[in-house]
Amino acid sequence: MLHADARFLRSGKVRDLYRIDHERLLLVASDRISAFDVVLPTPVPDKGRVLTGLSRFWFAETADIVPNHLLGADPADLPPALVAEPGVADELRGRMMIGRLADVLPVECVVRGYLSGSGWAEYRGTGEVCGIPLPPGLRESDRLPEPVFTPAWKAPAGVHDENIPFSRVEALVGPELAVRVRDVSLALYERGAAVCERAGIILADTKFEFGVLPSGELLLIDEALTPDSSRFWEAAAYEPGRAQASYDKQFVRDWLLAQPWDRTAPGPELPEDVVAGTRARYVEAFERITGASFARYLREDVIAR
Repeated sequence: MLHADARFLRSGKVRDLYRIDHERLLLVASDRISAFDVVLPTPVPDKGRVLTGLSRFWFAETADIVPNHLLGADPADLPPALVAEPGVADELRGRMMIGRLADVLPVECVVRGYLSGSGWAEYRGTGEVCGIPLPPGLRESDRLPEPVFTPAWKAPAGVHDENIPFSRVEALVGPELAVRVRDVSLALYERGAAVCERAGIILADTKFEFGVLPSGELLLIDEALTPDSSRFWEAAAYEPGRAQASYDKQFVRDWLLAQPWDRTAPGPELPEDVVAGTRARYVEAFERITGASFARYLREDVIAR
């Protein structure tokens, strides 16, 4: 357990946040998994380390596009008093990030390169996604003519996020900042899609979160291009017109959709095969995208073969 000097701020669906001082935040990625905005009762072993390792990789890969919040990821960089209790540093290693404190924008910055999920559902009803008209006759999982920025309002805990048009983003954060986060989000998606393509993976869609420093500088925060925040599809098996083989939470969602569950907390316990299958998909995403050994990451906290 962290020492009380680390002031607990809040728990998200996956991460626990602590304030270190007036400029730094400690983010600890747990092994919790959520689906349909509900945190499920069954953890997925090492999931938090996959998310942290991939985010560290992507923050380095995209630092030329936009600065990010990451200051460090080593427990030794924390004030010694915070990790004084036996075992705390080992538990944090590989799943923690020290980040810059920033004012979080109330918008999920979603970019879609393919038609899937809530975007597919909205398109079937209106021919649009977040107010953006799309060509008629598209099928599930079709590649879009170009990536589109389809933001969502970050709803309070227990409430589903809401897809919103760009005009609502302008109202929430101001026109100038809205354009900035849209353009940066699209550039991040393009970079991520190119890296994933080299690994034989399709980045179907993803979401980013941003914060603003007191200086006005925009930061990429939280996580980036992980199986929790993205749809990763197997390129070799890609076939439009149906759902795709994936390396993300869709495996869990598909199992849940077959259960007699009303999508309210706490959600059903996941069986062992679903837990193992989910872990295997997350680990494969890590290794294929980074080119690194996850076993070595667990041993040494490095992203390397």
